[in-house]
Amino acid sequence: MDSFAALSDPTRRRIVEFLAPGEQQAGAIAAQFDLSAPAISQHLKTLREAGLVRVRVDGQRRIYSLDVHGLAEMDAWLARVRAFWQGRLDALEEALRAEDAAAARGRRKGPAKKGERT
Repeated sequence: MDSFAALSDPTRRRIVEFLAPGEQQAGAIAAQFDLSAPAISQHLKTLREAGLVRVRVDGQRRIYSLDVHGLAEMDAWLARVRAFWQGRLDALEEALRAEDAAAARGRRKGPAKKGERT
């Protein structure tokens, strides 16, 4: 599953946010939600398949953490999109400033007097 599709669900976004400070046991994750343990398990599976979280087994416990590789892929995509738009937004800002400056120059000249060319 695509990382962005996996994060389209608000519960999965909250799980990722909950894991941001560090790894957590599956039970601690489930305790944060008003959902059944199997439902949380399905959300964790989706996040795992999308490459956003990892799981390690410690005896009977499953311990989840964020997968930095999956998050790095998302960050790289966002950086490309930001770079694409940043240049265009800078050009728009420059054009708007030039338009404002031209309008301000026009106001300083004042209204044309009768019979005067503008």
